[in-house]
Amino acid sequence: MTNILPYAAPLGRVLLSLMFITSGLQKITGYAGTQGYMEMMGVPGGLLPIVILVELVGGIALLIGWQARIAAFLLAGFSLVSGIIFHLVPSFGMEGMDAQMQMISFMKNVTITGGMLMVVAFGAGALSVERRAAAPAE
Repeated sequence: MTNILPYAAPLGRVLLSLMFITSGLQKITGYAGTQGYMEMMGVPGGLLPIVILVELVGGIALLIGWQARIAAFLLAGFSLVSGIIFHLVPSFGMEGMDAQMQMISFMKNVTITGGMLMVVAFGAGALSVERRAAAPAE
């Protein structure tokens, strides 16, 4: 078990970051549709560049382990707020399978928030820019 411990944090960072990086890229390629969806949900479409920036810069920072605690904190807040706006609140007007699917999506956002808070608590771990920068010169 101790042989895999050094790789758990970097693998976790990679897996957590993939969603944000791919989502940010998809928002760029589907800009008008994403902006329209945000506006339909009551979120100003003018915030889309900030959303893309948070997802891409935060995701990449988390991936490489640079300022990982700050990136994870921002992505945790982003995940929770977007989960409430886009999944929890809409579920109140739904029934059956639609409501259940929205609740599952909301709980995924809550779970991602929990993973991000673990990075906030424990840092980037091994194989990170932060760890490399802190290593003494040989």
